[in-house]
Amino acid sequence: MPETSKLGLPLVAPAQAQKHVTVNESFLRLDAMTHLTLQSVGASVPPGSPNEGDVHSVGSGASGLWAAQDGKLAVFQNEGWAFVT
Repeated sequence: MPETSKLGLPLVAPAQAQKHVTVNESFLRLDAMTHLTLQSVGASVPPGSPNEGDVHSVGSGASGLWAAQDGKLAVFQNEGWAFVT
């Protein structure tokens, strides 16, 4: 899926079905990245009970749901993790 160059917001594709899903994902990511507050820095495993909108800086050697996401920001949105470079 194409993304914006600075914030990595997903773009709506021409003739895309369910455009609202992509637009809502962009709004959630923008909301999380604006006035950013990190819940943790350098964590390698996700918290057990994250809150909607929580943002964590993923450390090296991450495992579980954060595996292969070292150095990214993990945003908890829509009951799952989204990763932002």
